[in-house]
This record gives sequence, C-alpha cells and structure tokens, in this order.
Amino acid sequence: MHEKRFNREIERLRDPERLNRLEVDRVVDLAKAGLARNSSVLDIGTGSGVFAEAFAKQGVKVSGIDANPEMLPVASTYIPAGTFEEGIAEDLPYSDDSFDLVFMGLLLHETDDPQKAVNEAFRVTRRRLSILEWRKEEQPFGPPLGDRLSEQQIVAFGHEAGFKEITINKLRDLVLYCLEK
Repeated sequence: MHEKRFNREIERLRDPERLNRLEVDRVVDLAKAGLARNSSVLDIGTGSGVFAEAFAKQGVKVSGIDANPEMLPVASTYIPAGTFEEGIAEDLPYSDDSFDLVFMGLLLHETDDPQKAVNEAFRVTRRRLSILEWRKEEQPFGPPLGDRLSEQQIVAFGHEAGFKEITINKLRDLVLYCLEK
C-alpha cells in the first residue's frame, strides 16, 4: 500500500535549493491563471504545504490531503486557515465538483495508480487540474528516470479521465500540465 509514499525528512521539502528548483510562485500563477482570487484549491500530496502556502498568499481557499499523516500538522503551521486531512489521490474524500482547482505537485509519479488519481481529480474539480511533474530525462535531482512519467503518459491520463484541453508549460527543471474540463 503506497510503496512510493514520501517518508524522508520533512525539512528537506523546504530546502531553499529545492524551492528554487520548484519555481513555486511561477507554478502557482500558471496553475490558477484565470481563476477568481477567492477560488478554492485542493492540494493533493500537500506535504509540508509549500504550494498550499503560495496559493493561500494569493487569496485562494486551500485544502490539502496527504497520505503521510506526519505532514498535516506541518502544513497547518504554514497555512492556519487551510483544511488538511489524511488520504490518497486515488480515493479522495470529497464530493463531485468540490474545488475550482485541483493541484498535484510532484505527486502523480508517486501514486499507485496514476490513471485512477487523475480520474479522482477530474471528479472533484469544477474546472481544472494542474499537475507539476519531473521531466522524463536524467537529472541530478528528483526520482530515478524509471519513476518519472512522460508527457505522453500524462496527456493520455488526462484525456482518459475526460479533460477536454491540456496545456503543457515547460519550466526550467519541471513541467506543469493544466488540464481543463
């Protein structure tokens, strides 16, 4: 059960070098482009709340979910107004169309069933799913090449789930996919 779950030291998630590589502010701007300031976001695999915190700073109502219960109190310290609970991407404990935006930051490659995770995101979003993932290439950081997903795989997951339009934003080290209903 969740063999790929992040279980390493939580502090590493907020390492300045890692945060720089993530381009957090740029990712959040692209992910929420066109959404109202008071929109809602579900951050799946929220971890220590790096992206949830950036969304909250932009006036977005934040909820987060993570398979690792040790992450939740950490995220809550950074986003006191946020709502955080334990759960997995493949079985989200939310009603259909609960959020304007669903965000997966470096999470999809860690799920046990990526297609099911994207299907669940489709179900709970009213408008958009944004997926931040590693490029499918050797890099001196991130997961091994064999654990990374290709653009073609992620696009196929999106189409299979029912998303109508997919935009691919190539960042310095990562790729942000914006999937629209």
